[in-house]
Amino acid sequence: MASNPNSLAARDIASLIHPYTNLEKHKETGPTIMARGDGVYVYDDSGKRYLEGMAGLWSTSLGFSEKRLVEAATRQMEALPTYHIFGGRSTEPSIELAEALLKIVPKGLGKVLFANSGSEANDQAAKIVWFYHNAIGKPLKKRIIGRVRGYHGITVFAGSMTGQVANHIEWDLPIGGVLRTDCPSHYLFGEPGETEAQFVDRLVGNLEALIEREGPETIGAFIAEPVNGAGGVIVPPKDYFPRIQEVLRRHDILMIADEVICGFGRTGQMFGCDTFGIEPDIMTVAKALSSAYLPISATVISEAIAEKITAHAGKIGNFAHGFTYAGHPVAAAVALETLRIYEERDIIAHVQEVAPHLQARLRALAAHPLVGEARGVGLIGALQLVTDKASRTVLPAAAGIGPLIQARAMERGVIIRASPDAVFVCPPLIITKAEIDELMDALSAALDDGLAEAEKQGLLSKAGRQAAE
Repeated sequence: MASNPNSLAARDIASLIHPYTNLEKHKETGPTIMARGDGVYVYDDSGKRYLEGMAGLWSTSLGFSEKRLVEAATRQMEALPTYHIFGGRSTEPSIELAEALLKIVPKGLGKVLFANSGSEANDQAAKIVWFYHNAIGKPLKKRIIGRVRGYHGITVFAGSMTGQVANHIEWDLPIGGVLRTDCPSHYLFGEPGETEAQFVDRLVGNLEALIEREGPETIGAFIAEPVNGAGGVIVPPKDYFPRIQEVLRRHDILMIADEVICGFGRTGQMFGCDTFGIEPDIMTVAKALSSAYLPISATVISEAIAEKITAHAGKIGNFAHGFTYAGHPVAAAVALETLRIYEERDIIAHVQEVAPHLQARLRALAAHPLVGEARGVGLIGALQLVTDKASRTVLPAAAGIGPLIQARAMERGVIIRASPDAVFVCPPLIITKAEIDELMDALSAALDDGLAEAEKQGLLSKAGRQAAE
């Protein structure tokens, strides 16, 4: 791609391994190099502007030019640019951020353990489950139940809790200690003629059977995103989580809520737990915690668990876990300022005002011949791509329709994200209704491009072809 060996593109190809990228193809196509940001927009090094319809990686809630976050980082850099919280030492930003978090998290959560990414936060959530059950004399109660299409990160154990084949194949994952239960998508996994209520009954029954078969004395926790993000933006049925938690409580199994994507307003309330009636024992947050301006995450633990692990650490002489940069003072200062902005600007009210417009535009696209289901909540959504609406047959991955739609939207100056059989939107929380229209207009046009390609490849059923005509 880059004939000049000194160009940024050529230097990128020569030096970088890119996550979630076809590395062989990248040698030919090269990178899109982003140079600056302004509100919900980013600009590449040629000056082309893109509306960032995925908030970066589901994360840049306040957009790409929030000066207060830059100023908060600068002030802290000048005062104390780095320090750790090992060995009983601390910093003012880490203390204040922990206090601020505990004021807004669901009832019962009482202590904060910082880390640097969502993967780390979920990984240490699992370690807390293990340490806690050792502390209370239940050393066998260690396995964790994840879900099909769940995404919890890519470290060794977080990647094992993740329920996606692409994160396992050729990585020798999952390792032991993880059980798997159903994905709560009635559209994708409901049986013919099965109502949504019957679907929930079946999933709850399957979970109960799994626990009884494997032995509740061996299962320590259940982990779930309120809305599956990378697994397809799966919005669960209304009574799904309350029913699931009834089973968990009956078998003394902890609930881990992975709020890495949903947290801080994405679903229209402060946390997805608030939206879907989840009462977590452990909750993980990252991404929008700092509007992704600096890496920081947290595992927030119930008061009851914190008391037991504190006493156990005292008994054995040490709580031998932690990351060098956990609670980093600059990242914590930026996260604290982010939370202040959410409160001062009432970001939740703004999301509640504009989200119905995004959801209405999404659902209007359900009529498109290529779309089987339009789904979403708050400022996150997805379109399921199908070859036939009646049978709900999803597009084959090899057809490349999802990535083509993503590429065509980007040509139109809008960034979305695609899996082989769906496309996703998750814009910055500061987006306006006019900007939502810009996003959705480009997505609609890109869908038409995808439809043309699907017709060219002969992928559509007879009904699908008729709908397209």
